[in-house]
Amino acid sequence: MSTNLRHAGFRAMGTYCEIQLYEASRISAAKLVRRLIDEVSRLESKYTRYRDDSFLSEINRSAGKQTGIKIDIETLKLFEHARSCYEQSDGLFDITAGVLRRVWDFSRRQIPDESELEGLLPLIGYEKLNWRDDTLLMPANMEIDFGGIVKEYAADTLATLARELGVRRGLVNLGGDFAAIGTQPENRPWPIGITHPEDSTKMMSHFHLSEGGLASSGDYERSFILEGKRYSHLLNPKTGWPCSGLRAVSVAANLCTVAGSFATIAMLKPEQDAIDWLTDSGLPFVFMDGTGQIGGPGLTDSSY
Repeated sequence: MSTNLRHAGFRAMGTYCEIQLYEASRISAAKLVRRLIDEVSRLESKYTRYRDDSFLSEINRSAGKQTGIKIDIETLKLFEHARSCYEQSDGLFDITAGVLRRVWDFSRRQIPDESELEGLLPLIGYEKLNWRDDTLLMPANMEIDFGGIVKEYAADTLATLARELGVRRGLVNLGGDFAAIGTQPENRPWPIGITHPEDSTKMMSHFHLSEGGLASSGDYERSFILEGKRYSHLLNPKTGWPCSGLRAVSVAANLCTVAGSFATIAMLKPEQDAIDWLTDSGLPFVFMDGTGQIGGPGLTDSSY
């Protein structure tokens, strides 16, 4: 097995990404990386809400149509995972809550009127989606947003594809969501530092990933403080208002998709409920609470 570790950085899904592979040939590594980046591009093009020609946009345009829209197997799996997250979170993780973006503008730091939120709440609720076999019938004006799922799903997809292409050792990093492809030589795990939410020059924790995935969720990049109150971009789909629990969570699990759902659901729950829920999961995790305190079994070096 070659000890040549190849690095490739690129931008996708609105963030910096990196693929690391152990590969003897630089030319072979470049071809493998290109194939993996192409797969990221495919998923981004299919599920982005920022392109009118994406399949997600086509799904949202079908809202209110009696014929509905036929959903392919890959997308059905995303819906199934979303339903599982919805049920596990008691309705807090809801891919139909994206309509709240219509009235929340975090770049302009504006708070919507209560009446504006009340007008959107009837359009939210995964249980309002209707299925006829593999055809989705979505009520008028509702929207789907896979933003809380697709990056983690992409990390797992790339890891699976890399294995199919013959890669035995590597690490996928899509904007801080990781998927391991085996260990490093001599069964060494992949060291991953979790950046401190309030100081990017510091580490909040370190994980050692031997398999599976690691994902993080937090309100430190898209939140604002107004009149002394912090407003997170993570919104409660039941009230339309920002959640006020943990500030950041990182979780390791058997898949990046699973880690991501646990991290996001924890961010949506009340603080102590989130900590208890994560503890009961038995998964390695680290968090920052509302006061800036850091805790969790992943506080010291944690392995998965």
